[in-house]
Amino acid sequence: MNGPTRRLALVLFAGFGLLVLASSWFQVLGADRYRSDPRNVRNVITLTEKERGLIVAGDGTVLARSDPVPDTPQTYARSYLEGEIFAHAVGYTTFLVGDSGLEAAFAGELRSRQDLTISDLLAGIFGRDLRPQNVQTTLQPIVQRTAYRALGNQRGAVVALDPKTGAVLGYVATPSFDPNLMLGSDAVTIRQDLLDDPSQPLQDRAGQTLYPPGSTFKTIVAAVGVETGLVEPETDFEDVLVFDLPGSDADIANAGGGLCSNGSSVTLQLAFARSCNTIFADLAIRIGARPLQRMTDSIGFDSTIPFPWQLAVSHFPADDVADDPAALGQSGLGERDVRATPLVMAMTAAAVANGGDVMLPRIVDQIFDVEGETTESFGPQRTGRAMSAATAAVIAQMMERAVTDGTGTRAAVPGIRVAGKTGTAQGAAGPQAWFVGFAPVDDPVIALAVIVEEGGAAGESGTGGSVAAPIAAQIIAAWLGGES
Repeated sequence: MNGPTRRLALVLFAGFGLLVLASSWFQVLGADRYRSDPRNVRNVITLTEKERGLIVAGDGTVLARSDPVPDTPQTYARSYLEGEIFAHAVGYTTFLVGDSGLEAAFAGELRSRQDLTISDLLAGIFGRDLRPQNVQTTLQPIVQRTAYRALGNQRGAVVALDPKTGAVLGYVATPSFDPNLMLGSDAVTIRQDLLDDPSQPLQDRAGQTLYPPGSTFKTIVAAVGVETGLVEPETDFEDVLVFDLPGSDADIANAGGGLCSNGSSVTLQLAFARSCNTIFADLAIRIGARPLQRMTDSIGFDSTIPFPWQLAVSHFPADDVADDPAALGQSGLGERDVRATPLVMAMTAAAVANGGDVMLPRIVDQIFDVEGETTESFGPQRTGRAMSAATAAVIAQMMERAVTDGTGTRAAVPGIRVAGKTGTAQGAAGPQAWFVGFAPVDDPVIALAVIVEEGGAAGESGTGGSVAAPIAAQIIAAWLGGES
């Protein structure tokens, strides 16, 4: 074979080799990627033809399922039986606008694997069950429905936890949306309408929205003060009309501009119950930024909390206020640049309720197959300790006093000992009305955070005590069987 012929043969062999490699890549190694590409119109057929697993609540209530389409063999239609009530947690799955919530996080477990892809064929050869699996959440319908009804048409959120296990009992954001509307051919238009809605119904206010926590942050300030031995409930502070912020021309006043007590002295316990700003600005400065940071970090601030979907990161600006006493005093009131999600504030209440231990919030209990057998479970996981058991007991007593004889009286539930802290954050389009708490005090089974944006229906006159606390009372009463 002469030289030119040999070179031509080598070029041809190289070309055939590249064709084989390219076809292998596109048809085998890249098959799943191209199959799931939203530009692949065959997806819409695949998604409607294949069965998808159940998503159920903690008590077995079905939240999402796939039903056979009548007169159309091998075709299934997804439906969300609780509609708007569970929308942000359960999410939706649709070819036209994608997935969200649990539908997105557990797509691999929920989908049927009978698609004849290489990976599915191999799974079948090795004996794996190709039928869709099911997801059981920790969500409790009675908590979820009560929270959704209590929030009503106000913009806000509720997160309720089992403080001992971290199980998410309720995860509600309002206004909400009907995920069933995302399943039709006009899903793109509907989603855009929701995105354009000024009330932002697609926004996950429970875990993906940051707010100034206001006076609910005083729970952390008080806990650090007690934990470090700096103060105790009966420690006296000077009862001033305004507290002058060091190194600044600014000062701090109490809500309404009055004294906290008699104008002479006031105990930390009474200042906490009455949510006196002057005392807690002073206390935050005495404590210092770093001790506060150690506790906020242990609760879940300034870190990514493992969860089925990405959460917003709560923030305590320790570096910014460490050498700025005036800014630290303002931050001690949960204002200035302090930001938190309702989920993290529920974790704060849960840490006090759980003797100082912080539990990882978990919204899924188990994955189970079509035979009802558990294939994967998600048990309680302790992430750290925010405070000693002794400190937690002291703060719990102070929080109970805030409900029985302070700003949180409207969170009281007859026959149930409730502990809590109100907050009314004025920054960031406030007032943001807050309540965090737990019950029963002697054996807590629920810890929660409630926020209502911009004072809710009460507008500028709305406070955590008048707006958020009654919502907490309804939820606690529903879960514990009391009367709100």
